[in-house]
Amino acid sequence: MRKLVGIVFILTGVFILSSLTACGTKEKSSLAKITLNEVAHSIFYAPQYVAYEKGYFKDVGLDVHIVTGFGADKTMTALISGDADIGFMGSEASIYQYNQGNEDYAINFAQLTQRAGNFLVSRENTDSFQWSELKGKQIIGGRKGGMPQMILEYVLKKNGLNPTTDVELIQNVDFANTAGAFAGGTGDYTVEFEPNATSLEQEGVGYVVSSLGIESGYVPYTAYCAKKSYIEKHSDIIQKFTNAIYKGQQFVATHTPEEIAKVIKPQFPETDLATLTSIIKRYAEQDTYKENPMFEEESFALLQDILKEAGELTNPVEYSTLVNTTFATQAVSE
Repeated sequence: MRKLVGIVFILTGVFILSSLTACGTKEKSSLAKITLNEVAHSIFYAPQYVAYEKGYFKDVGLDVHIVTGFGADKTMTALISGDADIGFMGSEASIYQYNQGNEDYAINFAQLTQRAGNFLVSRENTDSFQWSELKGKQIIGGRKGGMPQMILEYVLKKNGLNPTTDVELIQNVDFANTAGAFAGGTGDYTVEFEPNATSLEQEGVGYVVSSLGIESGYVPYTAYCAKKSYIEKHSDIIQKFTNAIYKGQQFVATHTPEEIAKVIKPQFPETDLATLTSIIKRYAEQDTYKENPMFEEESFALLQDILKEAGELTNPVEYSTLVNTTFATQAVSE
């Protein structure tokens, strides 16, 4: 009798455990899996990581896998080839691929940042930096046609410098290796995102002397996009994704740098909490993070003006062709 009771007890336990496992599997499988390819993994994109770490994506039914592309060209290639469902990069990439004649082109549906997120780093520490000091100097820039490089050229011109004749721009260093190249002795200045800018300062080999975000003004620096066909077939996923991003933006807008840093710390295990907090504070103070995902027409026009001035655009594209505000409007109104 005792054996029978024991067997029944064990079988009951197995049944309960199996039921719980099945429920957990069912709950996990109910999430729509999507791949997000980000142009870089940077504290600059804090609202996105808040959405991930706070579970906002899962709350709306999405299982988001984040992959880093290391460059807008690579991220756009992943999106167009189908290796990614959503791309996150500078919107200039969507203009380029549209003008190349791609029929299933990428459409921007949500904006994340509204200022450039990079900084000019010098080998010398100075409190009275003037852009005229760059004349005749070597600057590690970015990929030709990419937003970091075009913003740099835009700021140089704004300060009376000719990017072609007044400075020597080094553009053959891979995006991920610019800080290392500068630390190794290449260039007099480098343009860096965080945490590389702060890391160079901490190592004593470089000093932030200017913010390109402040110098260039409000620029639609990064946005989310998806192929036209994907948006048509999966409008529900795009809406859910935008809703989650908006929640991340609202969290960043209403919380302190210390609180934000604690949330996104798992995304940057190599960066200590104090450094992470100071970087977020620096970005917040210059109004880098957008408080909602709306991509305004004025921003798109400014972007194309910068592209034209850089000699990268001869055929402007209509705002309504490459920007869809339906999802952002819905997210904000809910």
